[in-house]
Amino acid sequence: MSPFHLALPVHDLDAARVFYTGRLGCPEGRKAERWVDFDFFGHQLSVHLVDDLEAAETHEVDGDQVPVRHFGVVLPWSDWEALHQRLEGFLIPPRVRFRGEVGEQGTFFLQDPSGNALEFKSFKDPSRRFAR
Repeated sequence: MSPFHLALPVHDLDAARVFYTGRLGCPEGRKAERWVDFDFFGHQLSVHLVDDLEAAETHEVDGDQVPVRHFGVVLPWSDWEALHQRLEGFLIPPRVRFRGEVGEQGTFFLQDPSGNALEFKSFKDPSRRFAR
């Protein structure tokens, strides 16, 4: 089974850390100034700091304007490549993000008919999913 990926907006990164790491015991993974990844029981949860929880915001992540509210899945690399090769109409086209870094990953985004953002990602080394 592939682990899911979910990104949520938060109003306070420190409060999110206290809750997810301190209360739930989810280890912290990669982070930047306005987002943090957590190992949510083997799944990847990303929380993004936003100024307005009701707004549909984006954040810059490795050169892309990524929708804060999105969900998706972490696929094996060959499945990720096969999927993006048969699709078109990307919200964010397929690319390798964080190239040469610990968190190197393939990613692309689509929108469903209601405008919900979906991310499909993969790690050539799945054991590095939460590495910093």
